[in-house]
Amino acid sequence: MPVTIDPALIEEDFLRSSGPGGQNVNKLETAVQLRYNAAAANLSERVMMRLTTLAGRRMTKDGVVVLTAQRHRLRERNREDAMERLQALLDEAAAPPPPIRRATKPTRGSQQRRMDSKTKRGTTKRLRGSPPPE
Repeated sequence: MPVTIDPALIEEDFLRSSGPGGQNVNKLETAVQLRYNAAAANLSERVMMRLTTLAGRRMTKDGVVVLTAQRHRLRERNREDAMERLQALLDEAAAPPPPIRRATKPTRGSQQRRMDSKTKRGTTKRLRGSPPPE
C-alpha cells in the first residue's frame, strides 16, 4: 500500500544548482531542497524504522528527510523529481520486508556425490603425472 504524502509536512527551498543550465546556473535558483517531516507524519513504527534505515544520512535527528534535486534545468522539473524520489523512498519503506532464508543442511546424497566427484577429479589429476620410478 503506497504511503500518501501530506503537502502540509513538506517545505521547499530553492538554491543555486551546480547542474546543467548554462549561464542561467549563475543567476537562477533552480535546485530544490525538499524537507519532509516524517516524524510528524502518521507513519507506523515499522515504516518509520525502515525509512530511517533507507534514508540514512538524508534524515536528520528530528526525523526530517532532506532531498536535494538539481538534475534538470527547470525549477518545476527539479521539484517533480524531488517529489518522485520522496514517494519512491516512502513506498520502499512501506513495502513488506522480503522473507528470511532458512539455512538448510545438504542432503546425505548430495554430500556423497560431492565426495565422489572430488575423488574422481583427484584420480584424474594424479594419473596425469609422470609414472613413479621403478
